[in-house]
Amino acid sequence: MNQQFIIFFKALLGSCKDLLPIVIVIAFFQFVVLQQPMPNVGDIFIGLLLVVLGLTFFIYGLEMGLFPIGESMAKAFARKGSISWLLTFAFCLGFGTTVAEPSLIAVAREAATVAASGGIIAATEVAQNEYANGLRYTVAFAVGLAIVIGVLRIIRGWPIQYLILGGYALVVIMTAFAPSWIIGIAYDSGGVTTSTITVPLVTALGVGLASSIKGRNPMIDGFGLIAFASLTPMIFVMAYGMVLS
Repeated sequence: MNQQFIIFFKALLGSCKDLLPIVIVIAFFQFVVLQQPMPNVGDIFIGLLLVVLGLTFFIYGLEMGLFPIGESMAKAFARKGSISWLLTFAFCLGFGTTVAEPSLIAVAREAATVAASGGIIAATEVAQNEYANGLRYTVAFAVGLAIVIGVLRIIRGWPIQYLILGGYALVVIMTAFAPSWIIGIAYDSGGVTTSTITVPLVTALGVGLASSIKGRNPMIDGFGLIAFASLTPMIFVMAYGMVLS
């Protein structure tokens, strides 16, 4: 119990250190540049305290639960020796974590609202929900496929740089042909997929898998899955925009 408390206390101190630069920047511009008193000091203090606690619990939860389970499942699938089940797990993991990603849900809703106001889709709740869900599932499918490609790369030992360069070359080519209203959404979709839920599990999967395969270096081969998870949604969302057009 004492050991767990010490670990949590260290995580709390780490969160405070991480947020300290942000607090210093805001305070400097508020009091030195703007030379204005801080409004609603009590609410800001309570909000800052909640942010520190939330970040601490989040990091503590990752280290306690998500990272270990991701690594253990990857090692278990590697020992089982079934590539088909491993790839199925990789796709489901990428798809499921992306669908549940809060940042993607927010971006999809905002994109649906803007699309309706711009006349791209009908300005009805049903049309906006269909557009937002279509965008979410397109991105989720893209991330699931990306994790499958990343797992195959680890298993086969493919060099990551050629895959990434080829993927971004395809992004550039598709940008020239995709509708202008989908390009910005597609580029943002690549960023929002690598957030709070997806990153911990996918990283743990890559590191655990590379640690379990003979001849693979966890430092060299275990990372890189997040790069695929950022790349493929841009391709698929632009294709989604082409289909809608």
